[in-house]
Amino acid sequence: MDNTYFTIGMAGHIDHGKTTLTKKLTNVDTDRLKEEKERGISIELGYAPLQTEDGTHVSIVDVPGHERFIRQMIAGVAGIDLVVLVVAADEGVMPQTEEHLEILQFLGIEHCIVAISKIDRVDEEMLELVADDIQERLEGTIFDGAPCVLVDSLSGKGIGELKETIFSELKKVKFRDAYGSFRLPIDQVFTVQGQGTVIRGTIYEGIVQQGSQLTLLPKGHKVKARQIQVHHQEQLQARAGQRTAINLGGIDKADVTRGDVLVASDHFMVTDTIDVALQLIDKDFSPLKQRAPVKVHVGTSEVMGKIVFFDRNELAATKDEVLCQIRLEEEIVVRRGDRFILRRPTPVKTLGGGWVIQPKGAKYRFGEETMAMLRAIKEGTPQDLIEDVLDKHIVLDVQQLIQQTSLDGHVLQETLLKGLEQGRLLEVSPGKYSLAKTYAKITDEMSERLASYHEEFPMRTGMSKAELMQSLSGAYPKLFIEYSLNALTGQEKFKKIEQFIALDSFEPHLPKKWKTRMEGIIASLEKDGLQVKKWNEYFEGTPVPKNDIPELTLYLLNTRQAYRLLEDTLIHHNAFEQALAKLQSGTDEAFGLKEAKEALDVSRKYLIPFLELLDGLNLTIRLEEQRHWTAEVKLK
Repeated sequence: MDNTYFTIGMAGHIDHGKTTLTKKLTNVDTDRLKEEKERGISIELGYAPLQTEDGTHVSIVDVPGHERFIRQMIAGVAGIDLVVLVVAADEGVMPQTEEHLEILQFLGIEHCIVAISKIDRVDEEMLELVADDIQERLEGTIFDGAPCVLVDSLSGKGIGELKETIFSELKKVKFRDAYGSFRLPIDQVFTVQGQGTVIRGTIYEGIVQQGSQLTLLPKGHKVKARQIQVHHQEQLQARAGQRTAINLGGIDKADVTRGDVLVASDHFMVTDTIDVALQLIDKDFSPLKQRAPVKVHVGTSEVMGKIVFFDRNELAATKDEVLCQIRLEEEIVVRRGDRFILRRPTPVKTLGGGWVIQPKGAKYRFGEETMAMLRAIKEGTPQDLIEDVLDKHIVLDVQQLIQQTSLDGHVLQETLLKGLEQGRLLEVSPGKYSLAKTYAKITDEMSERLASYHEEFPMRTGMSKAELMQSLSGAYPKLFIEYSLNALTGQEKFKKIEQFIALDSFEPHLPKKWKTRMEGIIASLEKDGLQVKKWNEYFEGTPVPKNDIPELTLYLLNTRQAYRLLEDTLIHHNAFEQALAKLQSGTDEAFGLKEAKEALDVSRKYLIPFLELLDGLNLTIRLEEQRHWTAEVKLK
């Protein structure tokens, strides 16, 4: 399980021992705030790394249990893969235990371990009653039959067994795909002296690399990942499933809030209207009127909105899934399939939860026509399902598509063929598919990056292929970038010169600002012929920036307007051609230093480097003390 990353949530009622148990498992105290220490409760999310022997990377999040801190609890569990439900042996199932259970199920978390804590405080009979009560409560839920472990954090009883159970259950968890577009919902933001703005969150999908250019949604701010940490250890990259802190460049703390989402591409939608499939809580549900105010928790965001029904004017208790719409007061970032929790604002109570069937809803008419449309959206056609998963994962093979869509293999193949014929899908390598719209997006991104690069470095041949691919690797898999580059080069939109990529229309040129000055320098170099000064001396007394000297040097060499005579000396192309012609006409097929000096009439200071340059260009071959013209030179 090397290179897999999971996040475990410790959930349960206040004071049932979650923080103490986390510390016993990890040797990390997650109560970091002074008021948490004083009150003995967790207010903010606390995280700790769990060491494993098989290379699996695990973070434990200690979720606040108090009712007042349910918002932080929802933010914490939104990114977890496995929950450890902690129930104290001396109290049993309590109100927050019940509410946490409901929330966990609504968020689609499928794997659970029950840890009955503080077992040294009760006798065997009481322990059996608590265990029976928990199993009865889990009956009929997604956690029915979840393993149960007895622990005591003070004496250490059961801690080893709990660790083994955690590792065993994690083997059943499908770890998050690192090949999706990078997305990190932010649950904490703060400043560090001398570093600036730092955010924390669990990466939902994709990979982020140090130096990556990112976007903060929904505001659209462009930021840079200056430094990445995983459990206080600096890393060059972090991936899906990892609890991560990122030092952001280009933004103040005041411009970042919990609920914002950090992304690496434009694949994500900002919306204030979501179409949803809603499931209500099992008991104590009070009817909800049309357009009633609700509080939506999705990812790490908490937003007020109004619920809109298209088949009723009041929602009564029901076990059926309800298709409806939520119109939000603020924009959020969601994708189809994202889970949410719905709560009543006053009195505060969980109403239910579900999943987003369409991120960008519109205003619809009341009635059966709209309900039929919502049902179709929820079910999705085979083409919808394929396009949905390819939008998320960029490139998938047939087996992965079957796993992700649950489509029959025959239906999948038919739909793929149809998608290829319609130009909606691309086969980027044998048996591997992607979306045509994703190819259009990466085309625009590559073109923009190259255009910006050409503007910043007009004298360079182009951007190195490795640099261009690296700049896109946070949002796209390598295979897809390679395919796109080859396709665009083949269509003559881009051109490849050795290891460099450039827009087809681009030619290296002198920057407009320094064009006249640089042309003067080049003219001086040409005028000096073979007896040139050191290259840096030509810039003395000019305002041309020092940083542009190596740029101009490479420009002249790459465009063959000049040759390098010595490490610090160049010769103009015209001067080189004149000297070459002069040497040819003044020597025979073979010649020595004496003949060359007489032909060119220059000192050895310039003569020797010029002759060695001819050798390097394969125009002459040196045999002992004589040089012979090669077939490359047409002798006069």
